[in-house]
Amino acid sequence: MALKQVLETYEVMDSSFVNGKGIAEFLETVGVKDVTVKQVVGAKGVTDFIRIKISGKQGKTQGGLAPTLGVVGRLGGLGARPERIGFVSDGDGALAAIAAAMKLGAMQQNGDFLAGDVILCTHICPNAPTRPHEPVAFMDSPVAIADMNANEIDSEMDVVLSVDTTKGNRIINHNGFAISPTVKEGYILRVSEDLLELMQIVTGKLPAVFAITTQDITPYGNGLFHLNSILQPSVATDVPVVGVAITTEAPVSGCATGATHLMDVESVVRFVIEVGKAFTQGKCSFFDSEEFSLVKKLYGSMTHLQTAGKS
Repeated sequence: MALKQVLETYEVMDSSFVNGKGIAEFLETVGVKDVTVKQVVGAKGVTDFIRIKISGKQGKTQGGLAPTLGVVGRLGGLGARPERIGFVSDGDGALAAIAAAMKLGAMQQNGDFLAGDVILCTHICPNAPTRPHEPVAFMDSPVAIADMNANEIDSEMDVVLSVDTTKGNRIINHNGFAISPTVKEGYILRVSEDLLELMQIVTGKLPAVFAITTQDITPYGNGLFHLNSILQPSVATDVPVVGVAITTEAPVSGCATGATHLMDVESVVRFVIEVGKAFTQGKCSFFDSEEFSLVKKLYGSMTHLQTAGKS
């Protein structure tokens, strides 16, 4: 159970004064000290990127061979001040990432260590801008998507879970969370059976999967419609990326306040931790490497979809 961590993290984040330094100090309360904060100024404001590493028993940090799980808390901002007062729906991705780091830190204090490292990255901005989007308004980001990818994708990550609020659509009509097919090097691959199994265990329900299109895995700024930014990490890495979408039955604007469902976020935190346990032990696969080699042999490289395309 990670409800304590979700509640405490939410109280810290639901503030007009929250920043990266404050989150780092908050994490230190459970012994999480490998935290770096970097302030980045963009065309629409400023935000603090935060990178957290939780070392595993046989992880790379300890000189071991266990693989590293990457977790990206994807969002535009925690708040849309002064236009909106309070924590916005879009902030759930950061909330889940920081709460997961808190829980992992608490687990280590209780003697429970994962096999491999976990690297969690997100950014902290209480006053991000908004922008129009159909069917409901989106949160915007104070910095460009390229800056977000540069600061949230780490070369040590062997796979990436991209956690993002995905409520402003009619694609997934489900209260809770859903996962995407695996995306790797421009290919949309089959949904991981191992992740479906873990999701089923965590929720006690049949797993939910949300649909994605080729447009969704291309970079922002190319003029194409994107469901949201949940799969933007896939354009900046060659490791497999899976979106973990926090969802609702009815469309909810990303800049809406009072729209965070803490029990849904808690389920996502438990899912992230269970994936971390299994993946770093070599018991969870995000994709079939042999099938991926075959599809590339048959149809060639699709890495051009990770670029801005032809001018």
